[in-house]
This record gives sequence, structure tokens and C-alpha cells, in this order.
Amino acid sequence: MSSAAAFGLTAGHPAARDRAMKRLCLALALGFTWSAGFAAGDYALHSFKKLQLTDRFWSEGADFGDFNRDGKMDVASGPFWYEGPSFTKRHEFRPASATFKRKGADGAEQTIEGYEGGLGVNNAYSDNFFTWTWDFNNDGWTDIFIIGLPGENCFWFENPKGRDGHWQRRLALDVPDNESPMFIDLVGDRKPELVCNSKGFFGYATPNWADPSQPWTFHRISPDNKYGKYQHGVGVGDVNGDGRLDLIEKDGWWEQPASLVSDPVWKFHQYVFSPEDKGVPIGGAQMFAYDVNGDGRNDVVTALACHGYGLAWYENVLENGQITFKPHVFMNKLPTDNRYGVKFTQPHALELVDMDGDGLKDLVTGKRFWAHGPQGDPEPNAPAVLYWFRLVRNQDKTVDFVPHLIDDNSGVGTQVVVGDVNGDRRPDIGVGNKKGTFVFLHQVKKAKKAEWEAAQPKRLP
Repeated sequence: MSSAAAFGLTAGHPAARDRAMKRLCLALALGFTWSAGFAAGDYALHSFKKLQLTDRFWSEGADFGDFNRDGKMDVASGPFWYEGPSFTKRHEFRPASATFKRKGADGAEQTIEGYEGGLGVNNAYSDNFFTWTWDFNNDGWTDIFIIGLPGENCFWFENPKGRDGHWQRRLALDVPDNESPMFIDLVGDRKPELVCNSKGFFGYATPNWADPSQPWTFHRISPDNKYGKYQHGVGVGDVNGDGRLDLIEKDGWWEQPASLVSDPVWKFHQYVFSPEDKGVPIGGAQMFAYDVNGDGRNDVVTALACHGYGLAWYENVLENGQITFKPHVFMNKLPTDNRYGVKFTQPHALELVDMDGDGLKDLVTGKRFWAHGPQGDPEPNAPAVLYWFRLVRNQDKTVDFVPHLIDDNSGVGTQVVVGDVNGDRRPDIGVGNKKGTFVFLHQVKKAKKAEWEAAQPKRLP
């Protein structure tokens, strides 16, 4: 099951076919659909229906895909895929042997399946930081690609075409480093690459599409700058407007050259997108190049510190003919740092997508619960919130990211996925983290102006 539409990080950038099935080109597919049946004077109120697929901690990522080819989207997270549209029936596609022990209210020891997360008291990590779906061997069945802990072998699992049992595991990349890798078409070949750092280099890994059973090839784009396995922050987007996607990282951006023959080193442009904040690791999460203010130049959207505070967009400006950036921080350490009083820590996963069908991409993010456990990072036990920030371009040329709370007891993992999971052409959200696995179904209802205005976030006085 596939579609021709897909998300890109820049307008008009093509991605490949079955990723499009789950990540709609919402500005086109939804913008004209949501207003159907709306009369003049009607407003759209957006809400989300929360489905908790499990309260066990199996993964910090999730993705959508139709694994049994029944025409319904399913959810993959941890060692299971959950059969849509109800997601109540789960299928184990790889070994699910992790357990931990805790004491019940009566003092008796209990054995709980999964890793120790929100149901426990200690910090632990799963063997699944990221999940993506793709038909790697082009057999018409959607496979599952998983990155475990940074720096360890990552694998894709071949869909057995409806047969029971564990799926065939195949090595993808031996050393995928970085805590925010992306699986996206970077080089314009209409197939996804794994964008990350590996063994000290930034670069991208390509599957062997002629023989998908073979390990992937890592293409270095940087010198050996000793980038570590827990490097924070990486993104993809056309920063300079030349039609080629660049690689963005916390200290600048790497310009994709006109030719990739012989794997040349890309030109580096230094700019600090993640200023140092004492006491927390340096670096954000996923990074995006997008024209936030509508001036025709792609800006950069990211988190300031994925283990601390801060969301910002960096305005792309020219100084002496060279690209530099003007920072606009719209959430930080104090409620007053946000126009609406919103503050949360550990924004460790972001997605940029048009949530309301107005043609502008909005930001979906939230708090990664217990990223370093119940005592680590600032405010580890604050509510695990999930938000979408609506991008608004004001008449005075300024912009606003208006926060809309989706949930306060889930948050994000190291990944948050957005796509149409129930076929209503609206963007839904999937999350896997230490509180479990969740799907948030996007709902829209008609409202008159007074009801709509009453439901909008209010600015601080």
C-alpha cells in the first residue's frame, strides 16, 4: 500500500513511495479536505484521541506501516507491531525477552515485561531508539528498520509476507552514531538514506538496493572530527536554496556539492545552533530547514538542548553576501520565555509538519520522560507533555509558534512520528517511550468564532 505524496524538508522535495503512504504531503492532501462541509464563519477546532497500545517500555520510537497488507495502517514499536485500526492485537516480529523486577503494594516481587521505565523506579534503556518502515527488498511488503543504542549494530527486519514467527534480521550499518539520526532522501535519488555520524565522521548510509541483504555503505561527508556516538542534533534541508539538501548539525551545516562522485568532503559553514548550557549535554534533536517567515529563505528549526531547555528558529539572513542566522527563541527556562507561558524540558524529538492544513508547517514535540532517569536532567519528573506549535505568520512580518497541548502523560521518545494512521487524511501522531506506546488520532470539529476563540491559548499579560 503506497501513495505518491510524501513529506520533504523543503517545499517540493520528493521522497519515496511507501513512506508517503504514512507521511502525507499534508499541505496538498489535507488543506483542501478539512474545510469540506465548513460554512462561511465556521472555524476548525483540533483535538486528539489518545490510544495507549501498551504501558510497558519497549522502545523510544515508533512508526506506521501496513504490515499485513489489509489496507489498514499498523504501528511498529519495540519488538511488536500492533494491528490497525484498533491496535489491540500485537505481533512479535523479533525476540521480546526483556523483563525487570519490582515490588508490588503488598511487598511481593513482581516480574514485569519490557525494560524498566515509568512502571519502575530506576533508569534503563531499551534496545530500540528509532523505528522506521520501508519496503527494502521491493517485494510489496513493508519491512521494519531499527536503531538500538547509538554505536551498536542496526538492523532491518524482512517482512515474512504474512507467515508467523520472527522476521529475518539483516545488518544495515555496523556503527550508527548520534541520538537524532534521520531516515530520509538526502541525495535526491528518491530512496531514503540513514543520515547520522559514524566512527567520527558525519555522513549517510545507503542500502544496497540491488542486493538488500548486504550491509549498507557509509558515505563520509566530513573529516574525522571525532564525533561521538552520543552526538546530539542532526537534520536535513536546503539551507542555501540551491535545490540540494544539506546536512545540519549543532555546530553548523554541511553544503551538499553538485557531484557526489568519489564521496567528496562537503563544505562546512560554522554556526552554533546549540549554545552551551552548563550541566546538560550540548546539542538539540532533529533539525529542519524551512522558510518560517515566508521571505523565501530556509531557516533552521530545532531544540536548543534535548536534555535541557529551549526551542528556537534561526532566521536565515545574509551578512556580506554570506549566510548567517538570527536566533528567535520561543521557549526556554522560564514560563515568561514563551508568549503563552509554556515551559518543559527534554525536547528530545521533533517533527515539522502541517498539522492544521493551512499550508504552513507546524512543530510537534514534547518532553522525553526520564531521558536520564528519575534523577537526571532538569525537571525529570515534570508532566510528560506532548504539544503541537502552530506556526502563524503575522502581518507585521513577525511569526509566532502557538502551543497547543495534546497530552500531559506521554511525551515523546527520541522519536515522534506523524502520519495518517486511520485513513481520514489528517495527521495523527505515534510515540514510543518509557511510559509505553501511544497513538493520538487527530480529530477536527466545526465551531463558531466565539467557541474557537475561547479554546485558543492565551498570551501572557
